[in-house]
Amino acid sequence: TIYRLYGKPDAPELFLKHGKGSVANDVTDEMVRLNWLTAFMPLPTIKHFIRTPDDAWLLTTAIPGKTAFQVLEEYPDSGENIVDALAAFLRRLHSIPVCNCPFNSDRAFRLAQAQSRMNNGLVDASDFDDERNGWPVEQVWKEMHKLLPFSPDSVVTHGDFSLDNLIFDEGKLIGCIDVGRVGIADRYQDLAILWNCLGEFSPSLQKRLFQKYGIDNPDMNKLQFHLMLDEFF
Repeated sequence: TIYRLYGKPDAPELFLKHGKGSVANDVTDEMVRLNWLTAFMPLPTIKHFIRTPDDAWLLTTAIPGKTAFQVLEEYPDSGENIVDALAAFLRRLHSIPVCNCPFNSDRAFRLAQAQSRMNNGLVDASDFDDERNGWPVEQVWKEMHKLLPFSPDSVVTHGDFSLDNLIFDEGKLIGCIDVGRVGIADRYQDLAILWNCLGEFSPSLQKRLFQKYGIDNPDMNKLQFHLMLDEFF
């Protein structure tokens, strides 16, 4: 559960996240990653954190502004400038030395999580992307594994680098939120999710993302693998 808190007119807005049971672990994961990543990237500030055996509470500042999705909707003519900023921000994140990162989110780790969620009936097949609409979960799992193996290109990743988790203010990308999946993984973990989000607006923006990020020939095998993997979360 997420609460948005408003105080006096001059007081900063705050967000309060609460998790119970396994979700408490997710809230805790976000707290420790916020603590670490704030040395490298603009993030919400932790104001308070409480953990009990069953619950976790995380209070953070709100980053003022609008999501990248909202900005693209409101200013479609600025799409290229927005994508340029997103690509630069992602390059900055991916340039953090992996030797500094204590969190693992590699393929084996994420596949184990995905299999556990599938086995426990936690995957929402009704939320699959259009190209997999109507597929049973097991089919996604099978088709995903047909794309293996491939050589990993490990960087520090956000884990859910979607337009809703990137905040703009006055035309500038000023920060990211929801960092509970941050960890070392293949760079396509982030590229695939952002590329997929941009597909809601224009194929030209998808192409521009890779150009501005610095990839001339995108690896479509890795792209599709990570899009399928994301269906499990």
